[in-house]
Amino acid sequence: MERSPDGKHRVVITGMGAVTPFGVGVDALWEGLVNGRSAVRRIQRFDPSPFPTQIGAEVLDFEPTDFIDRKEARRMDRFTQFAVAGARMALESARLDPADLDPEQVGVVLGSGIGGMETLVEQFHVLLERGPGRVSPFFVPMMIANMAAGQTAIQFGFRGPNTTLVTACASGANAIGEAFRILQFGEAEVMITGGTEAAFVPLAFAGFCAMRALSTRNHEPERASRPFDAERDGFVMGEGAGILVLERLDHALRRGAPILAEVLGYGMTADAHHITAPAPNGDGGARSMMRALRDAGLAPEQVDYINAHGTSTPAGDAAETAAIRRVFGEHADRLAVSSTKSMIGHLLGAAGAVELIACVLTLRDGIIHPTINQDTADPECDLDYVPNKARRQEVNVALSNAFGFGGQNATLIVGKYRPEGIARQG
Repeated sequence: MERSPDGKHRVVITGMGAVTPFGVGVDALWEGLVNGRSAVRRIQRFDPSPFPTQIGAEVLDFEPTDFIDRKEARRMDRFTQFAVAGARMALESARLDPADLDPEQVGVVLGSGIGGMETLVEQFHVLLERGPGRVSPFFVPMMIANMAAGQTAIQFGFRGPNTTLVTACASGANAIGEAFRILQFGEAEVMITGGTEAAFVPLAFAGFCAMRALSTRNHEPERASRPFDAERDGFVMGEGAGILVLERLDHALRRGAPILAEVLGYGMTADAHHITAPAPNGDGGARSMMRALRDAGLAPEQVDYINAHGTSTPAGDAAETAAIRRVFGEHADRLAVSSTKSMIGHLLGAAGAVELIACVLTLRDGIIHPTINQDTADPECDLDYVPNKARRQEVNVALSNAFGFGGQNATLIVGKYRPEGIARQG
């Protein structure tokens, strides 16, 4: 069955690539998550001494010329380099040669919450110190947030639908949802999608510090990100990219593609409440999950696992827990819930994409990665967060949340691919 009961094309995931604080590649990401390691350490990209927060989850072993021509790489901001590298890995994972594809039928939708912040800061210093005549002609094309998607299309010659989603920490998830819709409605056969972020510069860091959004547990970095724990004191900033190849099922079957999972549903909502704080009782997140379940035609009881937004902020984690309880009722007590951010920090616009990759790997291997640093129970956070140690458990349906500043919420649902399709309730 190549179409769902509502007549839309079924959409599957056939390739994945990642650049994360655990290293380059999906295998490095999964090995770190399953083993419950922390990638948080004292910041190395700049001197963090003047800042109240001095820790983060940086990508330390990325070499862009492993994936991109040296001259081309110099004309890309770090966030774009991450995206192009992730796309190359995802295409290889999917066993797709761009030369074998109809370029009009391949599109790119990526998300980034901030874009080329490193280039912006660098060129601002050039302007101040050397004058306007020395600002690079590549400044704007390197900085703008849509350039990751633009450069990915340029590098591989993809001429189908191409756009960029900027919804803060929901950007990567929204991008995947948009790519899913494009494929469902037959506007392309293949989409390269996900999120990317590289904002480890003093200006961005100072901004998050000024908001008091970041953990200040500088003396033990590996224990700083502690979602749902009573002693959580803020999130830990990360960077990286998660890129996926999505295909229409008919296209994937024709070429004998390796099908990793099926995208079942997508929902998004607005809190319409506050620029940074979540809506009371997680109202926006709850409605986002409800929309995704309705879109997938699934009952709440069919979900086995939730990869939580779980940032390690006091208000956010409590609100998400309340939202899950509202949506899932008694089933919430039977759900496994874990936070990838407990180990790699918050990858901002890339978070939703990297976390969906973690969901796909959970479906594949039957292993749920833990939420580390679960030491002290919080009465407001009373779900099964898979504390501190990975769990072997069959998972057929996984849900992933991504909630952004501005009250923008996105939820994705993926399931094991079954030729006959998953049993739907509606």
